[in-house]
Amino acid sequence: MGTFDGKVAVVTGGTSGIGLATARRLADDGARVYVMGRREAELKQAVDEIGHGAVGVRGDVADLADLDRLFAAVEEHGVDVLFANAGGGEFTRLEDVTEKHFDQTFDANVKGTLFTVQKALPHLNEGASVILTGSTAAGSGAEAFGVYAASKAAIRSFARTWANELKGRGVRVNAIVPGPIATPGIDGLAADEAGAAQLKGYLTESVPIGRMGRPEEVAGAVAFLASDQSSFITGSELYVDGGLNQI
Repeated sequence: MGTFDGKVAVVTGGTSGIGLATARRLADDGARVYVMGRREAELKQAVDEIGHGAVGVRGDVADLADLDRLFAAVEEHGVDVLFANAGGGEFTRLEDVTEKHFDQTFDANVKGTLFTVQKALPHLNEGASVILTGSTAAGSGAEAFGVYAASKAAIRSFARTWANELKGRGVRVNAIVPGPIATPGIDGLAADEAGAAQLKGYLTESVPIGRMGRPEEVAGAVAFLASDQSSFITGSELYVDGGLNQI
């Protein structure tokens, strides 16, 4: 018997990195997983990797019509686990912030998360678990990451408010807070391979545990928050950061 046998899980941003690793973990533990991603080829590959009858729905979390299609796909079963993970960011100093940069970041991280959870509300089963993806950047004041950090601070606030609003339905809402994790998103923050290597070296030195994290390590923490093992945890942040923001 798997931990999530008979359960339905929805994972946004599930075609790579933390999202893909989590979708695989939930599926391996028995869940029927619906995964959303923006690019058709990557989505198909992710569904093949996840296996276990996973279903892919192409779409952008910042597009409300795409979210409607996602939740229409699960209407018959309802949702037991929602991992609102889609998002991203890039380095931009205050003097270089443009309206486009701001809108793209907040659309993906804040608007997308808000409406993912809102659209899921009619489909959340009693006792469902909602997990939002935050970031250590929200509390670190890292240079050139201000817009991204602000968007992730909003995620922390959402987790508290929604946990309070949904408690009457037995729905728990928590935030997972990854530190530096070895994902394609890290490479995307640098201009070239040399820059990516330099960034990874800096991050590795910054983490007290002495290395970057693996997507599977975050997936394990998400699975914990999604399971009955965390039944007395809501409105909380679970840091998976190698001690970066703790020590």
